[in-house]
Amino acid sequence: MIQKPKGTKDILPMDSYKWAYVENKTKDILENYGFKEIRVPVFEQTELFERGVGDTTDVVQKEMYTFLDKGERSITLRPEGTAGVVRAYIENGMSSLPSPTKMWYMMPMYRYENVQKGRYREFRQIGAEIIGSASYKADVELIVMADQIIKAFNIPGVTLNINSIGCPECRAKYQEALKQFIGKNLETYCDTCKTRFEKNPMRILDCKEKKCKQLNQGAPVIIDYLCEECNTHFENVKKSLDTLKISYIIDPGIVRGLDYYTKTVFEFVSETEGYTVLAGGRYDGLVQELGGQKTEAIGFAMGEDRLIDIFEKYNQTNEVAQKTPSLYIASIGEIAEEKLQNLALALRKNGIYIETDICARSMKASLKYADKTKSKYLLVIGEDEVNTNTAKIKNMQTGEEMDVKLEVENIIKEILK
Repeated sequence: MIQKPKGTKDILPMDSYKWAYVENKTKDILENYGFKEIRVPVFEQTELFERGVGDTTDVVQKEMYTFLDKGERSITLRPEGTAGVVRAYIENGMSSLPSPTKMWYMMPMYRYENVQKGRYREFRQIGAEIIGSASYKADVELIVMADQIIKAFNIPGVTLNINSIGCPECRAKYQEALKQFIGKNLETYCDTCKTRFEKNPMRILDCKEKKCKQLNQGAPVIIDYLCEECNTHFENVKKSLDTLKISYIIDPGIVRGLDYYTKTVFEFVSETEGYTVLAGGRYDGLVQELGGQKTEAIGFAMGEDRLIDIFEKYNQTNEVAQKTPSLYIASIGEIAEEKLQNLALALRKNGIYIETDICARSMKASLKYADKTKSKYLLVIGEDEVNTNTAKIKNMQTGEEMDVKLEVENIIKEILK
């Protein structure tokens, strides 16, 4: 038997309605803030991620699915969404649109990761990007919207952690201080960290190796080195969150795993599950890095697989229940079957969820199946019912039966009643 590749999963019909519920609720919130959907290719030129994400990151160095196509071009399955969205923004001349441009996406991503709880090699992200605003107000709006999304799913124990990683100017001073701290024990760090020391020492702070984490304890923190502009920007973000009563923790350890981030970075962390559900930050230099004009931007991405796992744990409500048929129609005889088919089609055209027997079951088996579908009402049509144009409709929960004319309007009225 052929099985699915490691790190992927099937989302079966008995579970997919939960995904649809989460996606639709999130989409409503995003659109209420003025975000419009964008869809970009599942694969891009490898250079996009090397330049955009950063060639010193774990994503580029260890995790990308990269291959040569038949034209000997290096192609990569997208490991994250922002680089592709920015590429589309530049390539399609979206800078001519009124600023800022607000976009959201819901797409699968691919990384060759160590498979564990909440972490897959094919995973789904819901992301949002604001391109064209340098103001701290864009940071606040995005964080507040993210907070609203998390709270919409009744998930307890989620903490907002924020930090600022400055701009290239203040970051250069910080990196010198960081190199002095790390340099004392550089030979003790893992080989990957050693290669990052000269080019991007901040990546060392993001290392997952236990020994490197221990060595990083007591390292200087970036917020002590912020320039006046970056410090003012961060203070305004915090002041606004305080005004809006959005609780947060300042975590100097947040540097994010992608090189394009600047200034504000943030994570929504599930304390009970021990992992990040939603994260993002400002990336003021990415548009220019990928060939566009200097354009400030900020965005976030939410791991949908992780969100669903936590959502299922804390939500067992009727609101999230799988949709069930409004009416099951069974028939006895060919004449009644013709009536059934015409009636079912007319009701479905009116937006009513109808189930019928399409397996040539006996009447006993058909009624048993109607019960399994959890249909709200049952309608049985035979030759007498066709001749009188009247049948009994049964409420499957109460057992109550009512006479109803075999006409669409009458049946709909009874069901809605």
